[in-house]
Amino acid sequence: MNKNIKLFFAVLALSAIGYYGCKPKTDSAANDYTITPEAGATYKAGDKIDIKVGYPSGSKVDSVVYLLDSARITSSKDTAAVILKTDSIGLGIRIITAKVYAGGTSNDVSTNILLLAAKAPARYTYKVEKTFPHDTAAYTEGLQYVDGVLYESIGEYKQSAIRKVDLNTGKVLQQTKVDDQYFAEGISVVGNKVIQLTYREKVGFVYDKNTLKLLGNFTNNVGPEGWGMCFDGTKLYMDDSTNRIWFLDKNNYHQIGHIDVCDDKQQIDSINELEFINGKIYANIYQSDNILVIDPKTGAVEQVIDMKEIYPVASRPQGRDWDNNVLNGIAWDAKGQRLFVTGKRWPYIYQVKFSPVAP
Repeated sequence: MNKNIKLFFAVLALSAIGYYGCKPKTDSAANDYTITPEAGATYKAGDKIDIKVGYPSGSKVDSVVYLLDSARITSSKDTAAVILKTDSIGLGIRIITAKVYAGGTSNDVSTNILLLAAKAPARYTYKVEKTFPHDTAAYTEGLQYVDGVLYESIGEYKQSAIRKVDLNTGKVLQQTKVDDQYFAEGISVVGNKVIQLTYREKVGFVYDKNTLKLLGNFTNNVGPEGWGMCFDGTKLYMDDSTNRIWFLDKNNYHQIGHIDVCDDKQQIDSINELEFINGKIYANIYQSDNILVIDPKTGAVEQVIDMKEIYPVASRPQGRDWDNNVLNGIAWDAKGQRLFVTGKRWPYIYQVKFSPVAP
């Protein structure tokens, strides 16, 4: 990403008010109906939420059907409150709707909640075990280690490419340049193919894993942008500049679900490069020194690894744009049980080991 996009994020934040429904939604016929909890109320996963509809004086309600987002959760024949259990639902902003049936008509009244993780993430630190050379011209957007080779996606317009790299020497073994009109983003190896996202162009590319020959492309209308990607052996995960991670079908790349990433205090935006390791999603946060470990079922942040000073600030070159040349790139060697991290235009790839911060 050419990450000088603060204005874009401001516009996106404003549009998100409508996208996520941050105000109660009522149709014109339901103005006399109310619903609690109030819009924007915050809860922790595991909390029980009392949902209650207020009715116009003298109304005779036949039944009420309750929806979470668009899925039915329960119904009631009277005006008593119902309880929503949150221990098994996804985190993030959730829309609660009561569909009230009375006198042969139906009226909808809605509110929303923010559901956060039940507990604070565990704090971790790192130890550098080994360093390897990395191309300082490479604006790293995607990184994966498969069959003894690094696959790397290089970003920026007119510079984007996909390449195979020898880890030990940093030598580029194979490379396919991306057309100048595209800004390449995250990648994932799926079987004998490599899938590559683009930033704002709404296009994804499919390459032959062995030759990096371009096999085709596909339309990617999932989310506002394309950022990071990883694969769990069954489905692809893709993020889009927000706190949302989408699930994609590994064969046709269509959306099949999502999670929203939250810790116990807030939603975590700018989820970036992704790696799937031992059942968890590891994620860079753009312009952050942190790597997150995320539960792929709920979106809860389980661990935060503080990577500060892995590339010491004092040793960085003068004049470099360090708002853009940030930590980004996580690769896992499943066979050797090695973890690698790097950054955009950094001179090294670091083999690291994570450990809990002492109490």
